[in-house]
Amino acid sequence: MTEFAWALVGPGKIARRFASAVQQLDGTRLHSVLGRDAARAQAFADEFSAARSSTDLAALLADPAVDGVYVATPHSEHGEIVRACLEAGKPVLCEKPLVPGLAQAEPLVALARERGLFLMEAVWTRFLPVYNEVLQGWLRAQLIGELRGIQSSFCFPAPYQSGSRLFDPALAGGALLDIGIYNLTVTRWVLQQALGACPEPLVLRAEGVLAPTGVDQRVNATLSFPGGLVSQFICGIDGSSDNALHILGTRGSITLPHNFWQATEARLQLHGEVPQTVAAPFRINGFEGEIEEAMRCIRAGLIESPRMPHAESLATLAWMDEIRRQLGVRYPFE
Repeated sequence: MTEFAWALVGPGKIARRFASAVQQLDGTRLHSVLGRDAARAQAFADEFSAARSSTDLAALLADPAVDGVYVATPHSEHGEIVRACLEAGKPVLCEKPLVPGLAQAEPLVALARERGLFLMEAVWTRFLPVYNEVLQGWLRAQLIGELRGIQSSFCFPAPYQSGSRLFDPALAGGALLDIGIYNLTVTRWVLQQALGACPEPLVLRAEGVLAPTGVDQRVNATLSFPGGLVSQFICGIDGSSDNALHILGTRGSITLPHNFWQATEARLQLHGEVPQTVAAPFRINGFEGEIEEAMRCIRAGLIESPRMPHAESLATLAWMDEIRRQLGVRYPFE
């Protein structure tokens, strides 16, 4: 494949960022767009120069020109669409969370392995320059000494609407799946860089506030690891926070002070020294890293990315399942 052709399922807000990055990357293009509304899908296809649009998933997947499929529908629809793509022989890059729960994810990973097809959860944060060019080096060099703690927040105020994607249990709504996944995946990533592997928590404690629909609108969680290492986070769709990431060590700290999941700068503060701030801007809009990784892996015949392997998606889902269990959040399709 000289030019990688993407099909996009779910032409919504997050899909626009994906399509914009594809449009500006060399060696790839948006080939087709699938949506429930034909007019909306066509308008999206026109805007991003896609060759065609459709409301028929089977027809899209039967197109031999499609090299890979990007899924950006509501969480509740991910599993069905990913399965259809894999059964049709198409590699998949699926928005986070891959699916709402571990029980749904395991059969999909097994299917991808059985068919020898690439499947990756689109956790774009893990491919940002600030993580891979700045934090990775600082953590592996142990500039802040031994890791002691991780603290993060991701909150924004959303008006309550029972039928909205954020609050509807039928759409797998709630703060944890929508934004708390970033707190958890970054926790895992930091532990991997600092310790070489992410241990399982000895204790995971979660509290929260549920919306009238029964989904979580705010989550506070503490994960306690061997050696007294603790990760704490809050995520919510009912308030505001600094949305920062703090990594604490014996000799100093690392901070991503603004919107850690899409950060472009990091601050290193060693005890008694002047803080050092390093900028690491996006090349396009931040989605380019995960797109390039998916295309690299697919072209190489890989079934998973070594930087975002299946095991990471499954482990994060297991943590989220336990948090939702403690909060008493269940979805009607579970």
